[in-house]
Amino acid sequence: MDPRRRPARTAFGALPGVVRLLVGTQLAFNVGFFMVVPYLAVHLATDLALAGGLVGLVLGLRTFSQQGLFVIGGTLADRWGAKPVVLAGCALRVAGFLLLGAAGSLAGVLAGALLTGFAAALFSPAVESALAREAGELPPGGPTRADVFAMFAVSGQVGTVVGPPAGAALLLVDFGLACTVAAAAFVLIGLAHLRWLPRRAAAHADEPVLVGWGEVLRNRRFLVFAAGYSGYLLCYNQLYLALPVELERGTGGQAALGWLFALAAVLVIAGQVPITRWARRRPVEQPLVLGFGLMAAAFLVVALALPAAPAGVWPAVGFVVLLTAGQMLAGPVAQALVPVLAAERRLGAYFGVLASAGGLAVLVGSTAVGALLDVAVAPPVVAWLVLAAVPLVSAAVIGALARRGALRG
Repeated sequence: MDPRRRPARTAFGALPGVVRLLVGTQLAFNVGFFMVVPYLAVHLATDLALAGGLVGLVLGLRTFSQQGLFVIGGTLADRWGAKPVVLAGCALRVAGFLLLGAAGSLAGVLAGALLTGFAAALFSPAVESALAREAGELPPGGPTRADVFAMFAVSGQVGTVVGPPAGAALLLVDFGLACTVAAAAFVLIGLAHLRWLPRRAAAHADEPVLVGWGEVLRNRRFLVFAAGYSGYLLCYNQLYLALPVELERGTGGQAALGWLFALAAVLVIAGQVPITRWARRRPVEQPLVLGFGLMAAAFLVVALALPAAPAGVWPAVGFVVLLTAGQMLAGPVAQALVPVLAAERRLGAYFGVLASAGGLAVLVGSTAVGALLDVAVAPPVVAWLVLAAVPLVSAAVIGALARRGALRG
């Protein structure tokens, strides 16, 4: 059998140990994360009696300290190597979770939230850059970078399925126990990386940080790609912002939200690897443009359903299926393309800039979308049409790069 066509579990087992560690890391990260963070807002509002504005502030700062600062973690990974940055991120995540579990004041909660966010800003780009480097050295005829990133995505989705029910069971005791168990999980993750992640020499250890940032900022084709691809994270974020609004409109409540998240996870677990195998046999721009096209179709499904009488949960189901399919097509292909656009240099900084561009898009875009979803501001269809335009613009940008030959090494 062609090794590239093996079932996902077999292909994973055939990977070198360090690649299996990095892929499995995403599962462990997400289990620990989703034990705590989905329940943080309820803990803040109910247990600590914080006002809604303060709850929003804490959650917003946590997201910003993570997504907005990825470029810092990526730059440090280039300068120090991935291993120490991953270990530092694990240590900060342990401290952050323990502080969140013990904090009884706004100051303590803010400190814990910022620590947990910045921890991910350290270890996520370090892990992604290490994975890209290790996957790029796999022998020809085996899994490609895109295949490995597809397994990485599947691993993460398994973690998002396992983490919330584990956290819910621990919350039957209290929030502090969930935080303590999550912190223990990151202790184990850190020990595994201390033992098995090799300490590779950092290629840019002796160079000033600004030299690396300057190199990234001079790479115009990468910056254009990052700007186009930033719509990906904004689209994904609508599972948390626009989808609950549509469920409220279509069904009168949000009881189906958990089931729809589970549907998205099952689609990724079952379909990500075969879809990526199909995608990598095409020119690189095809799965990217098609993926963003499917994301646009996801928003249009809801926009077309809005003028009619409430159709129950079905527009939301169509939205989740199409959005997830688009992400499965575009995500691993785009991540595998980053080292090509970076000429295999400063992968930490490049992955960090890509993530931070997405974080900025979410910060700006979701603020605008949130306003448009208010029926006092605009008819509901406006927000969904604006959202449909975002991935169409992304597809146009990536298509233009491809026509100029800018997506080739």
